[in-house]
Amino acid sequence: MGTREKILAAAAEVMREQGYARATTKEIARAAGFSEAALYKHFADKTEIFLGVMTSQLPGLNAVLGDLTPGRHTVRGNLVRITSTAIDFYTESFPIGASLFSSRELLAAHRAAIHEHGAGPRTPVTRLANYLRAERDLRRLPSTSDPDAIATLLLGAAFQQGFLRHWDTDAGDPTTLARKLVKAVLP
Repeated sequence: MGTREKILAAAAEVMREQGYARATTKEIARAAGFSEAALYKHFADKTEIFLGVMTSQLPGLNAVLGDLTPGRHTVRGNLVRITSTAIDFYTESFPIGASLFSSRELLAAHRAAIHEHGAGPRTPVTRLANYLRAERDLRRLPSTSDPDAIATLLLGAAFQQGFLRHWDTDAGDPTTLARKLVKAVLP
């Protein structure tokens, strides 16, 4: 594991324990066993570390969305895999991101920084909707299907389940739940 990967692994752990707002670059560097200067050799800022944690240290929603190929596998199977992964992703990311909402100033600053990096929480919905549009064009979905609504409903439900999993330890299996959610939007 290289320096960058060690920093991201330490950042994920620190952010899970303390939330993004309280996780400092000094604490992340210490947990990784490096100086803060070493951290800044690999990352421009804390936002870049956060994005690295979201894309490489949490369940692979980004990878699953990137692996989608219209016309490959069944639409239902692809949606179950995406929704199940999204439930796991949001379950893991909730403790990290929840602290961003502790102050309006912090949220506004983070929102601006994320925007500067060309990222944001709408990205998975947009990518899933684009995939669904392509499947509709291939006639693997009814022409009356609304890709934006399906993507929003599935990922919104996955987000809610990620939140609920922190309240209810008996939340059930993500794949079973994903199948039920997909069945609701693709009867």
